[in-house]
Amino acid sequence: MSLDKFKIAMQYAMPKHFVSRMVGKLAAAKAGALTTTLIKLFIKQYKIDMSEAQYSDPAHYKTFNEFFTRPLKDGVRPLATESDIIAHPVDGAISQLGPIVEGQLIQAKGHDYSLQALLGGSEQDTAPFLGGDFATIYLAPKDYHRIHMPIDGTLSKMIYVPGDLFSVNPLTAQNVPNLFARNERVVAIFDTEIGPLAMVLVGATIVASIETVWAGTVTPPAGKDVFSWNYPTTGDNAITLKKGEEMGRFKLGSTVILAWGADKADIFDDQKPGTITRMGTPFAEIDD
Repeated sequence: MSLDKFKIAMQYAMPKHFVSRMVGKLAAAKAGALTTTLIKLFIKQYKIDMSEAQYSDPAHYKTFNEFFTRPLKDGVRPLATESDIIAHPVDGAISQLGPIVEGQLIQAKGHDYSLQALLGGSEQDTAPFLGGDFATIYLAPKDYHRIHMPIDGTLSKMIYVPGDLFSVNPLTAQNVPNLFARNERVVAIFDTEIGPLAMVLVGATIVASIETVWAGTVTPPAGKDVFSWNYPTTGDNAITLKKGEEMGRFKLGSTVILAWGADKADIFDDQKPGTITRMGTPFAEIDD
């Protein structure tokens, strides 16, 4: 058995939820010097540029989670403010992107999966995105792990979808069928000037928490059923976020998938699988 096949086999065998929740407890622990030592080792291992962080001293962070979701200095990620530009929502790397064909998204070469399954199984929620476009962005351990709005939007629905917690790294994406539609995830659907926009926050091994700015921690605890929440899109209780504002975060890192409807926006030609992304930079242009 090759090393890659062994790694995949171990993921199937691993008690992924248990391991992830235990790591979550450790990441939330205030362990003083031990926490600082772990943060320093992590910085060295993944070559993290702490000069971008609002607080560059590892000793500032009381828990590993505080470090992992660290804010950046003002101005480090300039925002593409043009009204016709959709911005990147995260730091990471594009895994796949392109048209949604017959309700299917590309996961990796030879692997497609269902948009309807990704969004929790509702035909009604899926319909506005058929024939549109999608992008999958992978956040590596070294990346900034707050998620921001790519365009102005008003929240209309949030969906929690239970599932596995496979790793979402490129190796796993190439070898585990329906990866993103089988992992635990949180779907946020926004009303925007280009119609509905879906932002899917996909969990993974040792992703101990997925949070949104309006609901706080959505998971854990992990559920066994799909749950959804509808939100008012008008009036004083509407939740409207401007382009560039934070909408959620991962503890620890994972993947974000964007989707919008047909003939709404064109992804720029220089955006391809493997392209490094930086939050706030131009990603797509809104159609006239």
